[in-house]
Amino acid sequence: MIHRSLREWDYLTVAEGGGEDVIPRLAADSLVAAARTAGVGGADGEGILVNGYHRIRAQQIVGVLVSPVASLEILPKIDSLGVGDIRDRLIHMLARVFDLEIASGPITDLAWQQDDLLEILIRLFCDRLFEAVHRGLPRRYIGQEADLSALRGRLDVKRQFTVLAVSPQKLACRYENLSSDIALNQIVKAAVNLVSTIARTPENQRRLAELSFAFSEVSVIPITQLPWDRVILDRTNICWAALLQFAKLLLGKRFQTTSTGAGRGFSLLFEMNTLFEEYIGRTLRRALAGSGFDVRLQGPHDHALVADNGTNRFATRPDIVVSRGAELMLIIDTKWKRLTGAIDDPRRGVGQADVYQMMAYSQVYRCSRLMLLYPHYEEIGPEGVLDAYSIRGMGDSRLIVASIALANLADIGDRLRALVCSAKGMGPFQSLAV
Repeated sequence: MIHRSLREWDYLTVAEGGGEDVIPRLAADSLVAAARTAGVGGADGEGILVNGYHRIRAQQIVGVLVSPVASLEILPKIDSLGVGDIRDRLIHMLARVFDLEIASGPITDLAWQQDDLLEILIRLFCDRLFEAVHRGLPRRYIGQEADLSALRGRLDVKRQFTVLAVSPQKLACRYENLSSDIALNQIVKAAVNLVSTIARTPENQRRLAELSFAFSEVSVIPITQLPWDRVILDRTNICWAALLQFAKLLLGKRFQTTSTGAGRGFSLLFEMNTLFEEYIGRTLRRALAGSGFDVRLQGPHDHALVADNGTNRFATRPDIVVSRGAELMLIIDTKWKRLTGAIDDPRRGVGQADVYQMMAYSQVYRCSRLMLLYPHYEEIGPEGVLDAYSIRGMGDSRLIVASIALANLADIGDRLRALVCSAKGMGPFQSLAV
């Protein structure tokens, strides 16, 4: 199988022969076919890969595509980092969004550097699952009904004197049996079975085979029928909560897409706009914990216009809202977009539609502090507040254009907190200074 890795917006040349930046036409076509089945890339898959005659180009969706003959890892563009470091940052962004606790040490080990995103996620999943399985599978008492030769539990009187009236040697029993065949284990087993079909490294294949044996008494449930709503987490199995989140990641229960098709491939893909937004929102929520300010993602929800008949029109929903009590203090919209330097463009490439959107938020939600937040690149200058504007005709409303660097995630919470309180004119947040 052919394996390739590239960053969003980069190309692979379609040609016969070797080279990390070259891919044969057969392999390219198979990856494009896998992209078409993914769902997030549109009917023709061009939201993921653009299929040209001489090259294929990645778009703004990152992750892994696997076809019967090739696999492609698409990584985000993060300034000043190599492929291995970008992969590390992406995994830690996913860990934050999916509430996974992942230590940075194992990922940076030299033995991991040749693995792509999918193999690393599978290996991390196996490591966590092995630890949990060694403590024993979660079990619960499940109600059972059976016709037995001796009474077990209690007698089902109605069935005994109707269905079994002609078979008095049988007793209609109702009883509870301690079983591992429960919703939580069924979901985890589905994740094990899914990644077992696509893992490439011998170590991952060996570990998944062992895990499959450990779940041999658990029913196989199709992914589309998994009982997510019947999962029960309590003090007896709370250590499996992170594994359930990992299974959601691998099975595509969240905003990304995970798909398989007979003979067509597998995809684990993430829209960077959405991933960046949720990562920033969750990180800021942690950073402001205990400060008296609340952080809400994708809310509140209101409309920009009201028709003459009273019907609301044109729904609005800010990415991130910082509030204090019932008062909205700051609205942040994240944009996964590469800004330009002020010399090349005084507006730095900020979209006019984005500015209009923020003005609408200010009006609809009565919030006078607004921020457009972008990933940072060296050519735009120092990280932080890039520009600050007063909004004409809207009192003291101000719009901040800012950037945040993802090259180092260790202190990003402190930098986000400082960004919020250092923006010019953001008086209510001065108490947040670090």
